Amino acid sequence: MAFRSTILKMHPATLVLLSFLAAIAAGAVLLMLPVATTHGAITWVDAFFTATSAICVTGLTVLDTGSRFSLFGQCILLLLIQVGGLGVMTISVALFNWIGRGISIRQRLAMQELFSAAPRKDIFSLVKSIILFTLWSELIGAIILTACWAREFGFVKSFYFGVFHSVAAFCNAGFALFPDSLISYSDNLAINLVIALLIVIGGIGFPVLYDLQCWTKSRNRIRCRLSIQTKTVLWTTLILIAGGALMYAFLEREALAASPSWNHRILVPLFQSITCRTAGFNTVDISSLREATLAVMIFLMFFGASPGSCGGGVKTTTLALLIAFTISRVRHGRRVNLFKKSIPGDTMARAISLILVSISIVCLVLFMLLMGDPVTGREPGGVAHSFIGFFFETISAFGTVGLSMGVTPELNTWGKGWIILMMIIGRVGVLTFSYIIVGTGKAEGVEYAEENMMVG
Repeated sequence: MAFRSTILKMHPATLVLLSFLAAIAAGAVLLMLPVATTHGAITWVDAFFTATSAICVTGLTVLDTGSRFSLFGQCILLLLIQVGGLGVMTISVALFNWIGRGISIRQRLAMQELFSAAPRKDIFSLVKSIILFTLWSELIGAIILTACWAREFGFVKSFYFGVFHSVAAFCNAGFALFPDSLISYSDNLAINLVIALLIVIGGIGFPVLYDLQCWTKSRNRIRCRLSIQTKTVLWTTLILIAGGALMYAFLEREALAASPSWNHRILVPLFQSITCRTAGFNTVDISSLREATLAVMIFLMFFGASPGSCGGGVKTTTLALLIAFTISRVRHGRRVNLFKKSIPGDTMARAISLILVSISIVCLVLFMLLMGDPVTGREPGGVAHSFIGFFFETISAFGTVGLSMGVTPELNTWGKGWIILMMIIGRVGVLTFSYIIVGTGKAEGVEYAEENMMVG
């Protein structure tokens, strides 16, 4: 009774964080079992790192997934990825509904923290739609991938590979059973398009998918219009994918021109533009890319996916609001407008605060990684233990992307701990995490007379 009373008194943001931490701890314990690995148990640090990466749907790994973990261990990872992608609270609400029990106001508020655009009264309908759509999308993806790998691996193994990579792609996790991720299939049209499509669908956000579902089922689409969030997410996602692909193609034009395959020249820029925002699969060696290309990828990873999705980062809507705010101020506008709707001032304040807090957290973790690096020098032209390598790793963890320049396996315990923290913050959300630390009470303080000051 005391435990239940404590849970009921928790803030929804705290409940969300604790649910993820509990899932991480359970996953780490299971991964430490000797049966979960191919030869000998792994250390507790590596177990927690891998479990965190799976629950936070990141994809950063300190151990090779395909060779170091047994079938049992890979199934545990797959379960953690699915739970992390859907969200622990989403699965909890679905289970309560399945056994015929109602959910508390606390759980409803926790769901609101995860899916702020969802109507609170329709929470069961939203959760049901989320789970059904997820399972159907993953099943269709798995069937197509199975057909793609059937000749190479046989039906049973290809079906397993198809299910694993389909779930990882939809949940934007980036875990692959191949040692080189998907580099060997960089010119395979079917595999690239299926994985990319699953990544996009899983990254635009469940509220957007729910809104699109309601819109398509509506008999009168004129009255049932898409929300401003749905429009913003769709347009921002499209622009980022197209812009990222064009920038990659331009910056890596010499490397792409050297490839004899037109599929490779077209698919690699498109795939990397999609995956570096949320997923973590790669069809090229990241460490071989130009620093200008890495800078573009860092930008895409920082903003990441959309709210209420499987991905992390600052989110696409925040980027759209920041651009709209800048344009409004340049034009001396009084309000920020999008799609003939005015954005509330509180929403703009949260967006700007989110950007500033995120940058501060990234800088702090980057400094801690550099401070804890025991290597004082590096090989000329190498990326390990370089500033750009650690910076790329930090942003990848924050955006729950999973791309790496090869730094992850070389991290010491100090570095792994900070990356674990960054992955948790990136998945739970910076604002949700800040709510837990500073609280959400009413702002208090003395208000004095205003006085202007110079800026810039």
